[in-house]
Amino acid sequence: MEPTLKLHQLTKVIGKKTIIDNISLDVYPGEVFGFLGPNGAGKTTTIRMIVGLIKPTKGNVSICGYRVDKQFVQAMNQIGAIVENPELYKFLSGRENLEAFARMLPGVDDKRIQEVIDLVDLTARIDDKVKTYSLGMRQRLGIAQALLNNPRVLILDEPTNGLDPMGIRDLRLFIRRLVEETGLSVLVSSHILAEIELLADRVAIMSRGKIVKVGTVHALIEELASTVDLHVTNSFEVLPIVQGYEGIDQADVVDERTIRISMNVEETAKLNRYLMERDVEVFGLERRVQTLEDLFITLTGGDHIA
Repeated sequence: MEPTLKLHQLTKVIGKKTIIDNISLDVYPGEVFGFLGPNGAGKTTTIRMIVGLIKPTKGNVSICGYRVDKQFVQAMNQIGAIVENPELYKFLSGRENLEAFARMLPGVDDKRIQEVIDLVDLTARIDDKVKTYSLGMRQRLGIAQALLNNPRVLILDEPTNGLDPMGIRDLRLFIRRLVEETGLSVLVSSHILAEIELLADRVAIMSRGKIVKVGTVHALIEELASTVDLHVTNSFEVLPIVQGYEGIDQADVVDERTIRISMNVEETAKLNRYLMERDVEVFGLERRVQTLEDLFITLTGGDHIA
């Protein structure tokens, strides 16, 4: 399967500072790709290069086989994008907004406008003024606007900004349904790690202008060292005994009754037996489920995400 979006050795230098440092990645049809990065990592700069707002210093972006630097019009015809809250005319209805935007796009007729209205499930409210819409409805109208030219790649930059938990859930379910029904490639930039973990098929994590990890959420989490919480009477007294067991990578006190251990989970039964032989009273051995947030902190050193 050929990628719909391809970044090849993309680099951006401003003055003497390298903002984006030789990054490459592919996004495929029918895939939701999560794009994460701490503040200053270069995530927004990368998106601006993808949609042709700024030029890379080196490398290139291809959209459905068209190079943005050499075949700009053809490449842009394959892409739709919204950045945070879409710009809409609040005094117009949803339909009138779409009609106004469609006038700038060749070949977009009333039939296509109605298709995207149905696709984003706004039929019942499309003729109401946008000023009466909830933020979630405005986001869906913005996505409808981005879909008018029937793109194969959709870029959503922080689409859940300002939404309440129910609105975030509804948007997530909508994006998944959209991908399943259309086969779109969707690149989602977000600072909500838990949401990306539920939404994305694969993720790329950026730090200091470089992509430090790319993969499925499940595979990336599995790469983390397995972690077990050991519950005992006195963590500080037991810690030296735990550290004497050869099968652990690291052990640290969490609180006076809990020690967190990095180890192969299959070794926990042996560890329990080892502790019992040394008269350590164990109240529980609990595997700690790793998350995308754990991975992000591990890879970026706990930098703030933006």
